[in-house]
Amino acid sequence: MGRVGVLLLNLGGPDELEDVRPFLFNLFSDPEIIRLPLPWLQKPLAWLISTSRSKQSQQNYQQIGGGSPLRKITEAQAQALEDRLQEKGYDARTYVGMRYWHPFTEEAIIRIKRDRPEKLVILPLYPQFSISTSGSSFRLLEKIWQEDSTLRQINYTVVPSWYEQPGYLEAMAQLIAPKLEQFPHPDQVHIFFSAHGVPQSYIEEAGDPYQQEIEDCTRKIMETLNRPNDYTLAYQSRVGPVEWLKPYTDEALQELGEQGVKDLLVVPISFVSEHIETLQEIDIEYRELAEEAGIQNFQRVPAPNTHPVFIDSLAEVVADSIHAPPRNFSEVTPLKENLKMYPQERWQWGMTPTAEVWNGRFAMIGFLALLLELISGYGPLHLVGLL
Repeated sequence: MGRVGVLLLNLGGPDELEDVRPFLFNLFSDPEIIRLPLPWLQKPLAWLISTSRSKQSQQNYQQIGGGSPLRKITEAQAQALEDRLQEKGYDARTYVGMRYWHPFTEEAIIRIKRDRPEKLVILPLYPQFSISTSGSSFRLLEKIWQEDSTLRQINYTVVPSWYEQPGYLEAMAQLIAPKLEQFPHPDQVHIFFSAHGVPQSYIEEAGDPYQQEIEDCTRKIMETLNRPNDYTLAYQSRVGPVEWLKPYTDEALQELGEQGVKDLLVVPISFVSEHIETLQEIDIEYRELAEEAGIQNFQRVPAPNTHPVFIDSLAEVVADSIHAPPRNFSEVTPLKENLKMYPQERWQWGMTPTAEVWNGRFAMIGFLALLLELISGYGPLHLVGLL
């Protein structure tokens, strides 16, 4: 076999504090992160959110050293994977394509076109598939492929998810086991899996398999671990006024504290690299919440990063993909064009969830209209003399 290329996909993160605002703008410009009923509102909303949240986000990144380590870790993973594939006899080269910050997916594509691999494996560094993570990158790549005849000559295959890979499950078990042994009574420690959340409507309306894959992954890790510990799965990092997957991590921690749990080991289930959601959200924010809830011993399992068994599992995924029938972009779960982030609900009067959603919509449209008038000097408020 000739040269093999492996395109590793990830979210990306700001390298320095001054990168935070443009990173957030890129993130919230993606309709798979926040999907609005009116597409033309996407970028104004992204500007509003990135501007309003940048200061707090910068403070969060300051707590973990002034920037995200995601790029360095992902590039280290890419190099380790390339080395492992070469040890297995493949003439392999890896590429890193981030969705919302450097090195962007488009930058990786330039290198791929230059190298012209005979086979390209597109491998997201998300073990479980979601339309908001792997799906977003796949749709971007599909668009790039459609517009570039050179790329269409490259034989590629897509890996939608790989959480069932035995080596990955074993790597997670190997990361969990020694942390359990640091507790006075290892078998009595409550294992707490925290996954990144997605809007409930993605599951119910778009058929996103993310929740099912997360739940299945959690069960398989516990089976591989083969310990008697009780465990909980919850979801973190929700934004906006809509319902996300439950239970929410903060609420689940409170409930466990009320139940008398004292020893807790947190496992970041949907993350394979340390970044803001592990280092700041879990290690700082959730630790404080857990302690306030009465949980006395709060520990966290590290992300896989460049764990040798984890890297070997990625190499196995690549090897299996090379020899399996190719899978193209059209075969991965598509995002329905009419997907609404806000689920349809029967209208009721009063302070109901439906009313709150519509109030939020009208308030956002009104704010954006006011903002537009202040910037441009045109609009209905100027016409009636109010501005």
